[in-house]
Amino acid sequence: MAKINFGGVEEEVVTREEFPLEKAREVLKDEVIAVIGYGVQGPGQSLNMRDNGFNVIVGQRKGKTYDKAVQDGWVPGQTLFEIEEALEKGTIICFLLSDAAQIELWPTVQRYLKAGKSLYFSHGFGVTYKDQTGIVPPAEVDVFLVAPKGSGTSLRRLFVEGKGLNSSFAIYQDASGHAREKCIAMGIGVGSGYLFETDFYKEVTSDLTGERGTLMGAIQGIFAAQYEVLRQNGHSPSEAFNETVEELTQSLMPLVAENGMDWMYANCSTTAQRGALDWWKPFRDATKPVFEQLYNSVKAGEQANISITRNSQPDYREKLEEELKELRESEMWRAGSAVRSLRPERS
Repeated sequence: MAKINFGGVEEEVVTREEFPLEKAREVLKDEVIAVIGYGVQGPGQSLNMRDNGFNVIVGQRKGKTYDKAVQDGWVPGQTLFEIEEALEKGTIICFLLSDAAQIELWPTVQRYLKAGKSLYFSHGFGVTYKDQTGIVPPAEVDVFLVAPKGSGTSLRRLFVEGKGLNSSFAIYQDASGHAREKCIAMGIGVGSGYLFETDFYKEVTSDLTGERGTLMGAIQGIFAAQYEVLRQNGHSPSEAFNETVEELTQSLMPLVAENGMDWMYANCSTTAQRGALDWWKPFRDATKPVFEQLYNSVKAGEQANISITRNSQPDYREKLEEELKELRESEMWRAGSAVRSLRPERS
């Protein structure tokens, strides 16, 4: 592992330099990697591993998602199977269904977890909250995770561009004595930029906090607040959306991703620079108590319980659609749809 200094704190991380793709292929050369679920993470991870030369099969129930897998080049009866057949054939079971679906399918998966097999996750939810999910892996199998820090779509897009999405990795159970090596090889195989170590509990608490915080919940809340203030003061939807969302996502965030926020502050107008320096701390001070409340709710298991309870209700999909409709039909995101349609085509 390479030692890297992160803001004054030294961490050990795994990069492609000390664990190249050739080594990952060698570690997993005798494994049949069965990706169970072709929804959010399944396509990106399975396609990247396939393109990287690993022996990958997909397990998916027949329907629209199964048809999508066929369109992506998975061949029924050769690399695409019903879930039970994929579980039988696989030596590394990649359990990539949603948390709610994992709970439902676990009794089936458990039947196929024989000694010598490995169970792979991309989220520590099911195992961490085993008292609520019932997901307790048998002692004779390796259990580990690789959690890409982004969507499966981003994982695939960056891979195709020759880049990588950073991932965390964790070992929950090492029955074979080789779980760590296999886990890191899987992380390289799915296209990780670099890998940093965590454990299942920390992965869950950071992930649930991030999703509800700056990745989705908080950013939508901040977008809505600024947009509403601008509209209430007479600014047009186009102006409000462009100043709130479009400039951030299309212009500034790519530059921050490339160079850092300090670079952005140093390379904007003196007026923008002064305002940003004056206002970032008040925003931090105003929102930090909310983040503390959020983290404590995650830590106490409240957020996990809410997810399990609500997501398992028979009318969950109908209620979800109502909540998504509220976002989709809000003026801000209807304005956003119009703005996106006006972006010039890249030649």
